[in-house]
Amino acid sequence: MAGFLARRLLNYVVLVAVASSLAYLLAASALDPRSNYAERTPKPPPAVVDAQLTALNLNDKTPLIQRYATWATGVLHGDFGKTVTGSPVNEDLKRRMGVTFRLVILGLVFGSLLGVLLGAFAAVRQYGLFDRLSTGLSFVVLAVPVVVLANMLILLGTWANDQLFGTQVFLVSGEYSVGLDTGFWGGLLDRLQHLILPTVSLSLGLIAVFSRYQRNMMLDVVGADFVRTAMAKGLSRRSALTRHALRTALIPVVTYFAFTFGTLLTGATFTEKIFGWHGLGEQIINSIFTNDVNTVAAISLIAAIAVLFASLASDLLHAALDPRVRAG
Repeated sequence: MAGFLARRLLNYVVLVAVASSLAYLLAASALDPRSNYAERTPKPPPAVVDAQLTALNLNDKTPLIQRYATWATGVLHGDFGKTVTGSPVNEDLKRRMGVTFRLVILGLVFGSLLGVLLGAFAAVRQYGLFDRLSTGLSFVVLAVPVVVLANMLILLGTWANDQLFGTQVFLVSGEYSVGLDTGFWGGLLDRLQHLILPTVSLSLGLIAVFSRYQRNMMLDVVGADFVRTAMAKGLSRRSALTRHALRTALIPVVTYFAFTFGTLLTGATFTEKIFGWHGLGEQIINSIFTNDVNTVAAISLIAAIAVLFASLASDLLHAALDPRVRAG
């Protein structure tokens, strides 16, 4: 087990290094920080522009490999460099990381758990009303882009506040209400009210995907010999399905878990923009528009590390479900 995880971790570290390096090289080649100075009034002299870009490690006149070496050395020491405005990248990303991962992890937990439960129940009730209804709703959700889904939730939340509750239950903009002073519990409630719709926006797509995947995996094992044998030995059908069929059907699903995390980070980019959350997704879009190479590269590295941890979690879950992995 330890050897299996060590080999996987080594592979992931190499992949993160390759992915982050390619992200920096692509950003440094495609973005043009020099253009940020072109429309300033008065226009700074070329020598001043070169000196400023060199100080930020953004000068396109410096060989790309040299800029990459400077950036990579800084990263190894925990320094992601400076933004195009000269402020440290680290300071801004510390806060934004908490914002994004709070949203993404909650969406992942709720989306995957509910999706697995709904998919397993639909398989057990194959071709029943619940199965047909969940299948239809899943395909509808999968057909709707995240941008459209998030805006629909905003409209629905606003309508519910006005027509059903008569008060602001669902808050649709920002992470919290600015200037609100209601103590710890009041502040916690306010953050939860802001969190509901963005979390639902991210979770719905995952519920649809995991429910379809889990249903198919469950159908493959629900009539298997080992399930019938367990029932013949005295287990009830519910116990046999829960303890044996569901556990076996979960193995391919947890493998899919890591790939879903990367997709969820992409979806969070749009969700943050729409709901006014100031996280990594919003910042990477802003950084591309401002030609901020170091920030784009830093966020790409953070995303790669996050996917690495999701992959490790997937491997641990796989080992917990499959004794053959632990034995190896």
